[in-house]
Amino acid sequence: MRIPLIVGPTAVGKSEIAVELAEMIGGEVISADARAVYRNLEVGTAKPPWELRRRVPHHLLDHVPWWARYDAVKFRRDCEQAVRDILSRGRTPVIVGGSTLYVRALTVGIFEGPGADPRIRAELAMRSTGALYRELERVDPMAARKIRPHDRVRIIRALEVYRATGKPISHFWGKERPFPWPLLVVGISLERGELYRRIAARVEEMFAKGLMDEARGLFRTKLPADVPILRTIGYAELFDHFRGIIPLEEAKRRIVANTKAYARRQLTWFRREPGIHWIDRTGKDTTWVAREILSMLHGT
Repeated sequence: MRIPLIVGPTAVGKSEIAVELAEMIGGEVISADARAVYRNLEVGTAKPPWELRRRVPHHLLDHVPWWARYDAVKFRRDCEQAVRDILSRGRTPVIVGGSTLYVRALTVGIFEGPGADPRIRAELAMRSTGALYRELERVDPMAARKIRPHDRVRIIRALEVYRATGKPISHFWGKERPFPWPLLVVGISLERGELYRRIAARVEEMFAKGLMDEARGLFRTKLPADVPILRTIGYAELFDHFRGIIPLEEAKRRIVANTKAYARRQLTWFRREPGIHWIDRTGKDTTWVAREILSMLHGT
């Protein structure tokens, strides 16, 4: 049987669907979320609630310290190991997440490029995104055509590979190592107005669960410039509030607006990816969606 990989925008209900499906097939959930992988970031990363995590085992949540450097290469390695462990117990992996680079590490594959270089990263972090993109256009025009000018993470990674190897990252494209198991990639969509309502409700819930205290504790810590938390929606806006740059209500408004924009980018990216089987869950409950995926797995 193919391994289900459930993707889609934030707040669409992927985690609940993954747990329902896992219960139906005797499975365990593997997270493909680039923020939920970090420990001590419980509220701001919108990790699955404990009532879901208690229903079936979850993997690659709270996997590394919040200050650690973790990337798609490491995720791919750890995801493969999690799949092997789950299969060895006679159970079925259910992979779920919306982090596009992590998803592509599974669907397209990944090349074993150089690991993160703190010295190179620190140097690149000091420069503006525009200056970094202009350098990428000069050293790797092919990559520059495929990477969006504002995608700072991928631009830095491309320049890091170039500086570490002397070869452009596009040189390695097409040489990716495929995922060892067949995947059924299912995209979950939702009517946009309902998705936006879910996002606004989630932000309110995050504040009710203690987002302010969690963010304040991180703000009081001396954070290296390249720590992913600095780019995470929810924390970044509250950091501006703690600095006195914006009032709390404006921070909350920006969190909602930035999350909506992120969901739109996710949808745009996933819509361009080939081989995704889409399910519109508008008006449908979680169990119905899980059963639809189960039918796909069984080829009915």
